[in-house]
Amino acid sequence: MDEATARDVLSAAGVLPATAELLALGENAVFAAGDLVVKVGRDAELLERARREVDVALWLAEEGVAAVRAAEPKPLSVEGHPVTVWHRLPDPVRPAEPRDLAELLRVVHALPSPPFALPSRELLGGVERWLRLAGDAIDPADAAYLRERRDGFAAAAAALTPRLAPGPIHGDALPRNVYVGPEGPVLVDLETFSADLREHDLVVMALSRDRYGVPAAAYDGFVAVYGWDVREWEGCSVLRGARETASCAWVAQHAPSNPAALVEFERRVASLREGDEAVRWYSF
Repeated sequence: MDEATARDVLSAAGVLPATAELLALGENAVFAAGDLVVKVGRDAELLERARREVDVALWLAEEGVAAVRAAEPKPLSVEGHPVTVWHRLPDPVRPAEPRDLAELLRVVHALPSPPFALPSRELLGGVERWLRLAGDAIDPADAAYLRERRDGFAAAAAALTPRLAPGPIHGDALPRNVYVGPEGPVLVDLETFSADLREHDLVVMALSRDRYGVPAAAYDGFVAVYGWDVREWEGCSVLRGARETASCAWVAQHAPSNPAALVEFERRVASLREGDEAVRWYSF
């Protein structure tokens, strides 16, 4: 979906003017004007996810959790695209830090199940599609290696015994999904909310420390606020390995059109093959 298509859908929805500011363009095009933000989904396949995101937002509001608030109770379906409407957050007062994320995760992880079904966290569910999109741009041996890793880690993850009680999780627990406004940290991007092992949300930051350059002191602050270091859990390496596998495959899909993505993909796969957990990966 390009910007022109997204603006056509925005205009047809009639919620914001067609001249609204474009904030982001990815699986969703995100527009803002006045006190509202509108997300236009890439295609009709995302409608169910959009419904669930709005349901999650309404539930979090009822529970008093600091999170982005839906301005409409249901998504619209406009020209085959899901459209959701949100209250715009005030300008941030500073960048979010790992400790801000930990503060919100403590609250989310204390919640009971919502009155609607949440899916499990299908961390490895996109691997096949991403490798298929990569096509001949990547070495077939690397694709086969990632498929083998996917199958192995999927089986291992299913057999894990958690340390924490399973329940609602954010699913993509990174500081980039926290917005620090005048009243404190707010959780955003609720699309990946799931019902699964709470450890999923914690492994993300452990991997960020080892692979993506998050300073050790920042990670220690995250652990101190949350109250437990997931690296003490024997299942940590399994969920870490699953997420690394998914992250490699995700980058692969961009390789056909972006040489930098191919370089990053090959760096990541090589580090996995060599068992070197300290090789720096770069966000893409």
